[in-house]
Amino acid sequence: MAGNLTRDEARERARLLDVASYGVELDLTTGDTTFASTTKIRFDCSEPGASTFVDLVAPEVESVVLNGRALDPAQVFDGGRIALDGLEASNELTVVAKAAYMRTGEGLHRFVDPVDGKVYLYTQFETSDAHRMYTCFDQPDLKARFELAVTAPTDFEVVSNSAPDTERAPVEGREDAVRWHFPATDPVSTYITALIAGPYHVERDSHDGIPLGVFCRASLAEHLDADAIFEVTKQGFDFYHRVFGMRYPFGKYDQLFVPEFNAGAMENAGAVTFLEDYVFRSRVTDARYERRAETILHEMAHMWFGDLVTMRWWDDLWLNESFATYSSVHCQAEATKWTDAWTTFANVEKAWALRQDQLPSTHPIAADIPDMQAVEVNFDGITYAKGASVLKQLVAYVGVDAFFEGVREYFKEHAYGNTELSDLLRQLERASGRDLSDWSRQWLETAGVNTMRPEFATDDQGRFTSFAVLQEAAEDYPTLRDHRLAVGLYDRTDKGIVRRRRVELDVRGARTEVPELVGEERPDLVLINDDDLTFTKVRLDERSLRTVVEGVGEIAESLPRALCFSAAWDMTRDAEMAARDYVRLVESGIGGVHDVSVAQMLLRQAVSALVNYADPEWAPAGFDLLAAKLRDLLTAAEPGSDLQLVYAHGFADAAVSDEHLSLLQGLLDGALEVEGLTVDTDLRWTLLRRLVARGRAGEKEIAAELESDPTATGERFAAACRAAIPTAEAKAAAWDRITAGDMANAEFRATLLGFTEPSHAELCRPYVEPYFARLGEVWEGWTKEFAQSFAEIAYPSHLVEEQTLRRTDAYIEAQSPAPALHRLLIEGRATVERALRARRRDAEAGAAEK
Repeated sequence: MAGNLTRDEARERARLLDVASYGVELDLTTGDTTFASTTKIRFDCSEPGASTFVDLVAPEVESVVLNGRALDPAQVFDGGRIALDGLEASNELTVVAKAAYMRTGEGLHRFVDPVDGKVYLYTQFETSDAHRMYTCFDQPDLKARFELAVTAPTDFEVVSNSAPDTERAPVEGREDAVRWHFPATDPVSTYITALIAGPYHVERDSHDGIPLGVFCRASLAEHLDADAIFEVTKQGFDFYHRVFGMRYPFGKYDQLFVPEFNAGAMENAGAVTFLEDYVFRSRVTDARYERRAETILHEMAHMWFGDLVTMRWWDDLWLNESFATYSSVHCQAEATKWTDAWTTFANVEKAWALRQDQLPSTHPIAADIPDMQAVEVNFDGITYAKGASVLKQLVAYVGVDAFFEGVREYFKEHAYGNTELSDLLRQLERASGRDLSDWSRQWLETAGVNTMRPEFATDDQGRFTSFAVLQEAAEDYPTLRDHRLAVGLYDRTDKGIVRRRRVELDVRGARTEVPELVGEERPDLVLINDDDLTFTKVRLDERSLRTVVEGVGEIAESLPRALCFSAAWDMTRDAEMAARDYVRLVESGIGGVHDVSVAQMLLRQAVSALVNYADPEWAPAGFDLLAAKLRDLLTAAEPGSDLQLVYAHGFADAAVSDEHLSLLQGLLDGALEVEGLTVDTDLRWTLLRRLVARGRAGEKEIAAELESDPTATGERFAAACRAAIPTAEAKAAAWDRITAGDMANAEFRATLLGFTEPSHAELCRPYVEPYFARLGEVWEGWTKEFAQSFAEIAYPSHLVEEQTLRRTDAYIEAQSPAPALHRLLIEGRATVERALRARRRDAEAGAAEK
């Protein structure tokens, strides 16, 4: 993985330098593989005579001039850095280079639309890829003013951080090119500078004096619902202006939906880029609109927290992302139609956080980040979801008014500067009057998740004579934290399973007595962490678990029902509950779940339980059980409803028998119709992918579908399908494509996912040794996005056997991989180890049933 700035190098460079400005000139008309990049940097040095380096990745450097002194590129440029010596107190550096367009979603990415042949460009610089487009000191705490001039084809729209003061100016002697100029920004970090260029379709609006733009490719324009995007954007600005106490700082606000994007979105100042899957070309559920709104509001929060005020180094990446996640969900719940956003957060983000926090690679929220490779693998569930969960707890601890008062003062004090966690905590302590040092120690500086269990005794009448909450911690992460939580007692009644009593308390240490519950009749369900007040795992006692398995659909309220599902899922993953019991739980209760996002999550988890945790001898019966339930729900659902669409996708994921696959075939070819269900483009690909993976369709059907959908999305679906054909020849062809490393990022990832189809473990077995043989070369030679995708997805996690563990251990011992790669390998290993434990538990349950 090329290019790896260390924290120590960054600190030394920041100590020496004060960067004033970048003047960047780009020419996008010089060819299909490279573009001309000229950069003029003005900067001061605190120690005249000192040496440093500036970052640049480019196939050719034509000239380097430092303070009028020409430096020989062959002597000072090593492919990633330009060495600078003999610095003066004030310096001017000019570098002329040919930089490369990327197909990996990093740097300046170039995409050709297969529909109309038009070229689209966009940048993705987080965490440190700005130096793939222009020469720069590529670290967050060397902020500078950024001025950009671009020569572009005449039909291009060109967008950057500031609004252009020159658009489509003539270029002397040329009719095929025009010039755009963007005046200097206020000081910003390099990773949030941006360029987006191409014949983008644009919709414009304004709100509260802020010019707004929404962009997408021309071939997607018919699907762009700009009014809905503008509505959420305006709601976000009104909310953030109120709670942040400061107007939006970057003038105009453009949102651009771009192809082959590696993430959900990126918070470039004033020019936010989004995964273009958020332009919905087929029908999706409201849960997808809710997710898009959360992403829009997340990136908008970054305009203040991240862009205006930026962390000094990536140690505080968690705070950047957690604050944006917390703020976006808070805004959704308070200012948009998605008033139940915190329920979605509890069932999606917190589930992600719990999963991540139980891997051997878990880390404190405030992680140690020694270099850029460590940053890349820390964009994880700890950074985003656990961090946001504990911020939510912090808001409850200091009070929402005090929290935002502290945030407002933080923005005022550090606008256009760089900070550390202590700067925010200091303002929150001042606003709330609370000492946060112990809170920070418990929640930010330690890793791992606690587990809560009820412990009680009853008398002859079934009344509690004692009740306590037991708190446990993992052996490797023994911290017992302070929690504020509630205990709910639920009874089965003719109106469903309803709460009779709720007690809220502080839990400290290993055992906390709950005297308020002594004398209460034992309920059918005891729910620890009722109302989801803290970040913890929960265990159900035997009677409560039986109540949930037999009647989860009877729980009257959505949040406790979802919390019970979550507790059962945790118990399944920890091999305390058999996978078959979890699948039966979902099968019996899914019809009572009306929250679309929760239903989608439960079905994904049930399929995951069958793939990873069920005894392979029982798994086909489990798939049939789930698929039969979903078939019935699909046909009985309200025509055209979101739940009907959820059931259709769930049925496709669960179909394995000839009967169910024939039903999928009927939906695809039109022989079977379900009232209200439109089998549109994306659903067709979903059905075909399943039929291909199970050997019921092949190249002929894939080619026909691609002919009907000759778009970039269609090409991606087709690549996944071809790699999922269950033959040795198809796997060999897919492996050759993967390891050639010459695909664009979206097709590369799709091919990897098709190749590693879970039901094809035996077909993938021959590639275990080639995977380990290529891994070191890939990690050292490929870009970080490609290297990480290969290491994660191609890992043989579906070969759930001891040999996978031994082979991983042998590789680690022999190769001593880089820390970031080591982390990915032990995460994959832990996935297999967990699956082995769960399968043994499920097999034991099966034996007991016989």
